[in-house]
Amino acid sequence: MNQSRSEYTNPLISRYSSPEMSSIFSDDARYRKWRQCWIALAEGEKELGLAISDKQIAEMKAGRERINYEVMEEKEKELRHDVMAAVHAYGEQCPEARGIIHLGATSCFVTDNTELMQMHEALGLIKRRLLHVIETLALFAEQYKSLKCLGYTHFQPAQPTTLGKRACLWLQELIINYGDLQYILSEYPIRGIKGATGTQDSFLKLFDGDHEKVKSLEDFICRKLGFSMSFPVCGQTYPRLADSRIMDLLKNISLSAHKFATDFRLMQHLKMVDEPFEEKQVGSSAMAYKKNPMRCERLCSLARYVMSQVQAADHTAATQWFERSLDDSAGRRLYIPQAFLGVDAVLIIYANVLKGIRVYPEIISKLLLKELHFLATETVIMEGVKKGGDRQLLHEAVREHALSAAQEIKELGLENRLLEKLAVDTRIPFDLDELKEIADLSDFSGRAKQQVEEYLRDTVYPLIIRNKRFSRDGERKIEENSEIRV
Repeated sequence: MNQSRSEYTNPLISRYSSPEMSSIFSDDARYRKWRQCWIALAEGEKELGLAISDKQIAEMKAGRERINYEVMEEKEKELRHDVMAAVHAYGEQCPEARGIIHLGATSCFVTDNTELMQMHEALGLIKRRLLHVIETLALFAEQYKSLKCLGYTHFQPAQPTTLGKRACLWLQELIINYGDLQYILSEYPIRGIKGATGTQDSFLKLFDGDHEKVKSLEDFICRKLGFSMSFPVCGQTYPRLADSRIMDLLKNISLSAHKFATDFRLMQHLKMVDEPFEEKQVGSSAMAYKKNPMRCERLCSLARYVMSQVQAADHTAATQWFERSLDDSAGRRLYIPQAFLGVDAVLIIYANVLKGIRVYPEIISKLLLKELHFLATETVIMEGVKKGGDRQLLHEAVREHALSAAQEIKELGLENRLLEKLAVDTRIPFDLDELKEIADLSDFSGRAKQQVEEYLRDTVYPLIIRNKRFSRDGERKIEENSEIRV
């Protein structure tokens, strides 16, 4: 629906997330699911013996897609109750069925079941997005598993790793996220039919005290709505702790993506990599030479937004008085869709960056060689011990000369003279040629390459293969139906 330029528009919808995710939380999807719930309720009640006709159900089904918003809006002004307004509006379209719509139910029958269905559908989309990023990142790790690069701790030069191994750090977090998502989906309940305070009293009365019919109605509605289980017990609402679990998952996906994007921004500063940069793209309105990592910056910004929403869900879960209070409603209308839209956008950008990364091996090698003599010192100490040296004396000698060499580089702009300094120290049992040989022949990246190969082979590729059809078909569908501004 087009909005006036004088009205606020949600940037998550207009700029960042996909039409598919937006559609899941749209008014059309919401109210059609409400009507789906009412149809399932009527069908179940009819099957279990209540006086509901095929004609009434057929009428309800015929009117499911035609949402009469104008009537709903007028009724809500009058009744101050959105569900009852929707019941009356549906009844006007279905005069034969009007008297049996919402029979025995409370408002949360439609609102809670619908929200759980929306989140389940949205998690399916997030799953496809996540699988696609995992697959793309795995290919990147494979490609660069042997490319040695300087490691960093505290953002200070440290022992080398490989670019592929660093990618596996990002990948492992996504795999953890995926496992959590799978766990949530594997035992995903809906609310079912629970009545005004969760006791199912209204349904028990409808069926003249027949407990088995009430239980059968619950099972029937779960199946009709596409689920295998409902929460065993509820108040008026399903436990809002379930929302917190889902929000935690969305937060953790955002955390993982933020870690990647932050690392990437630092690497781009070091000129090791570039994110995609289009031919006509402008990096700065003032500094024409700039190639800012704006995609990763946007990813970080959106990820932080999602992370901030979790606190609201936690407060809601912690403060639902007894069987329920209504102070959950307005907030949940905001933070649940917004968090899903945000993660949708985050994963879209993540995939976009991965597909267009430019890697600069020469710069990576230059950065490594610049620090190589410092990196060799641990090997010098170990080799010195093998020759009978005292590990603590060797460490002290290396520490003194490393600090001296670093100061010369920083203050005087000199080349790295660490090996020359070590060669004239009697505590070091090697001459200059031997020290150079240690530095030149050592591969300081350890098992980095092998770790990449083992992790991909044992963990990542089996996951991708198990989901290959789902991932590829789902991503194709996403790409065909989405126009994303990354």
